[in-house]
Amino acid sequence: MATGYCVKCKAKTEIKDAKKTQTSKGKDMMKGSCPTCGTTVCTFKVE
Repeated sequence: MATGYCVKCKAKTEIKDAKKTQTSKGKDMMKGSCPTCGTTVCTFKVE
């Protein structure tokens, strides 16, 4: 499971429903939602 920083909760959390995507410049990232508040959480540390 991927972990990322939620700016709304101000804490490091597990990313719920994480999917591997790419930025507009082609860099890989994991994107999903925070299990606590539901805000979008992203991380560039792809596992």
